Amino acid sequence: MSAGGLVGVLGRDESGSVAVEMVLLTPLLVLMLLFVVALGRVVSARIEVDGAAAQAARAASIARDPATAVAMATQAATTALGSDHVTCAGISVSTDTADFVPGGEVQVTVTCHVELADLVGLRLPASEALSSTAASVIDTYRASS
Repeated sequence: MSAGGLVGVLGRDESGSVAVEMVLLTPLLVLMLLFVVALGRVVSARIEVDGAAAQAARAASIARDPATAVAMATQAATTALGSDHVTCAGISVSTDTADFVPGGEVQVTVTCHVELADLVGLRLPASEALSSTAASVIDTYRASS
């Protein structure tokens, strides 16, 4: 290569190259932002489902009979997730009252289906099922009806 050709290569006009780079990088940046939003949504919902399961187990443990325990656990979990503004496509609450005696324990499993369908372009499932189980001991010295 001659000296004149080298000067031509080094001194060429690069106007518009930033615009081309932005056009190429913008879709990647948008996908990364959507991924961060999806991850934040799942992590936040996981924390809230854990808290709802703990509240539901506590509510069930102070009930006087197994039927009331199931109703109180469902109400507590639904209220906890509703007040925390967690958007669940479906909530299911399963209460295990097999050991519902003073000194026993009650276990509650809360399952929430978090919506991810609105985050297009990531090829994520439409919803992610998050489940958490919590147990609470029934007071040994309480009177049962």
